[in-house]
Amino acid sequence: MMTVTEAFALDAGRFRSDFPVLTTRSRSGAPLAYLDNAASTQHPAAVIDAIADCYRGYYANVHRGIHTLSEESTERYERARKTVARFLNTEHARELIFTAGTTAAINTVARAWGSANVGEGDHILLTMAEHHANIVPWFQLATQVGAHVHFVPLTDDGRLDLESVARMLDALRPKMFAFTAVSNVLGTVNPVAALVEMARERGSATLVDAAQAAPHGPVDVREWGADFVVFSGHKVCGPTGIGVLYGREAVLDAMPPFLGGGAMIHRVTTRGFEPAPLPEKFEAGTPPITEAIGLEAAVEYLGHVGLEAIGRYERQLVERAEAGLREIPGLEILGPAPEHKAGIVSFAIEGIHAHDIAQWLDTRGIAVRAGHHCAMPLHQSLGITASTRASFYFYNTPDEVDAMVDAVGEARDRFRKRGRKRQ
Repeated sequence: MMTVTEAFALDAGRFRSDFPVLTTRSRSGAPLAYLDNAASTQHPAAVIDAIADCYRGYYANVHRGIHTLSEESTERYERARKTVARFLNTEHARELIFTAGTTAAINTVARAWGSANVGEGDHILLTMAEHHANIVPWFQLATQVGAHVHFVPLTDDGRLDLESVARMLDALRPKMFAFTAVSNVLGTVNPVAALVEMARERGSATLVDAAQAAPHGPVDVREWGADFVVFSGHKVCGPTGIGVLYGREAVLDAMPPFLGGGAMIHRVTTRGFEPAPLPEKFEAGTPPITEAIGLEAAVEYLGHVGLEAIGRYERQLVERAEAGLREIPGLEILGPAPEHKAGIVSFAIEGIHAHDIAQWLDTRGIAVRAGHHCAMPLHQSLGITASTRASFYFYNTPDEVDAMVDAVGEARDRFRKRGRKRQ
């Protein structure tokens, strides 16, 4: 089935033993083939151990205590910030804010930056490929201030047409252009630096949702040039409950704090308060201490694997998967050709609901995602209500890809014969 003539860019077998969960079996008793990585990646032992070591050896609240445990926790927490800042190539570590995740990071920008910069009659520009987390906060802001939200359409193969983007930027002159670096449904890799430059030339601020980009290749915020970049820890082998908001220092300095209390305070009087400087200004309350330490271990682990090698290997898995899926009658692969994708393959089979396909694959031990993937406008634009998504990572093997393709073929034959179709 393999159509790529070059050797695989990475040996998944070298890393699978680092992930304890990959040795488990599904409820059916079949060995687990975890192909739901766009939803959440699995955790290597290094991340699990880093979190456990913190709880066992030095956990305490940070930035407040003058005792040994607090000082050590503070040192490790701030070390994690510096490590993740290097992962993104920020100019200063203080430009990196720890949040609860990508969703929380986008909400912070929409509420703090948006409330101060977007007013009645202003425009916000998104793309049709956005996750709900990069749609709903902007609609909330627009409703609050009387602004308007617009969407750039996609080409027939699920890509952004730069001329269409330019026309909408020229016509709307939006205050904010917020877009995904990689579509969580189509896998489309967008030309981030070019899009940011186009927006900057027209006076628009930019936010890049890198939740699906950060796991699959290097993210260089200085090369991209965006005002804001966000991603989640659980997409990069790190813990849930933590994400990152990068913002250019001048932009963050000018923003009012979103949440109040705890670490974001410098001084409080009976007449008001003065916020702390960056980064604490946007880290109200007790921060995600152990989660940050786990995220540090995760990005260090990915650095050991090699993000460029991960991207090349995933593309080979996508090519292998699509070559097999194209042989299945009635199956439509969504999105562009593999050379324009990260490690995501979404598809639909005429007359068969995505949930039936996913449920059948689960009986074979294969974990995929089915539904609208928090991208209802995109699915509506495609004329479907749901799709099946297989998403790969560096610990997946060619054999798992082949098993997935075979199981999809079985599902097609099984449900087409029965004439089963969910509404």
